[in-house]
Amino acid sequence: MIGAAGWRLDSDRTLALEPWCLMGILNVTPDSFSDGGVHFDPAHAVNSGVEMTRQGARVMDIGGESTRPGAAAVGIEEQIRRVVPVIEGLRKHPETSQVVVTIDTTRAAVAEAAFEAGADAVNDVSAGTDDPAMFPLVAAGDRGLILMHRLCRPEQDSFSDHYEKDPVYGDVVSDVRRWLAGRVAVAMQAGIHQDSIAVDPGLGFGKSVDQNHRLLAGLPALISDGRPVLVGASRKSFLGAVTGISEPQDRDPESMVAAVEAWRRGARFFRVHNVEVHRRGLLVAAAVASTPDS
Repeated sequence: MIGAAGWRLDSDRTLALEPWCLMGILNVTPDSFSDGGVHFDPAHAVNSGVEMTRQGARVMDIGGESTRPGAAAVGIEEQIRRVVPVIEGLRKHPETSQVVVTIDTTRAAVAEAAFEAGADAVNDVSAGTDDPAMFPLVAAGDRGLILMHRLCRPEQDSFSDHYEKDPVYGDVVSDVRRWLAGRVAVAMQAGIHQDSIAVDPGLGFGKSVDQNHRLLAGLPALISDGRPVLVGASRKSFLGAVTGISEPQDRDPESMVAAVEAWRRGARFFRVHNVEVHRRGLLVAAAVASTPDS
């Protein structure tokens, strides 16, 4: 089973996802789990976005609030202050003026300011549960939307390898699939076009190490629903739990392997920190997949 071939951004634009689509992460925050502070200066963030685009990213995901376990919430005005100059800078630069920009926020007012600055879609890790104004805003603007599964808010969560007791699921794949389908239904009832909705199983959000592995292995079940599935495994703790690598920024090889395994299971959309490493890994995977058995 291969995932959706495209993600509708508006009536005139669809983002092609074949053979894959890489979303570069630009966290304009001081406290994100892997790159906190790295892109906090807007000019540096824009330069990083340009470099990611050169490496093959076709989407830039801009966030002004960390969603790592234990992170405190950031106010609307501060999020806007952080992200708008970066979006405007990307739009002004000739190499990123046409790149797809998503705003990583759960707040409609932040999304609205990002749209005005040039963003195309919302990446909402709460799937619209934090702010009831989010779905009407996206529907009114005919924008793209990513809905992610999480079990609890970041400030109440833990890293996947630090749970005293595993989060409770009947079956993590079935439960996540059912919950996301419910949120998709609510989004469509609000007037959002069905082809504009992508889903994200929320790797690392309210899942143990084993549950994250089960979600990766079970991706074909989510993909079979016909929507674009965004996979965000990059540098997360469940990868380091396998290899013993404690520093997130040192987990790019693990992240690339996770993306290749997801691609082999039909996923085509990936949220990543290191674009170049992922592009090269996927090129090899695609070359092997296209070679006939002797």
